[in-house]
Amino acid sequence: MEQLNKEYVEAYLSADVGWYEKHLADDFVCIESDGSLLNKAQFLSKTANGPDVADYKLQKVNVRIYGAVALVQATGLFTRKDESLGVSRYTDVYAQTGEEWKAVSAQITRTSQLDVLEDQETRFWT
Repeated sequence: MEQLNKEYVEAYLSADVGWYEKHLADDFVCIESDGSLLNKAQFLSKTANGPDVADYKLQKVNVRIYGAVALVQATGLFTRKDESLGVSRYTDVYAQTGEEWKAVSAQITRTSQLDVLEDQETRFWT
């Protein structure tokens, strides 16, 4: 699951629509950091436009698997195209169908407050 999450981020950074077409469920839903809701087609269209950040580095990843459902919660540090920094936290939900895992939901929260990486991270992940 951690590898799948890494590939998800790499696909975002490289605008790899084909990767998402293969790994998102047909009824995939994404809640963006501004609260907007994207279905799979809208998400793919937005992905094709390329990322809105210049760089993204995962800081922490927590995977929990409950039978045929997996939750991936992660924190990353991003650099905007204007070189300002920010932090994102997200939760992706995957469902297993046969041998394959598909993302069914994603929710993203962004902040410019870099201090959220410090104490809160330690309390949350332990």
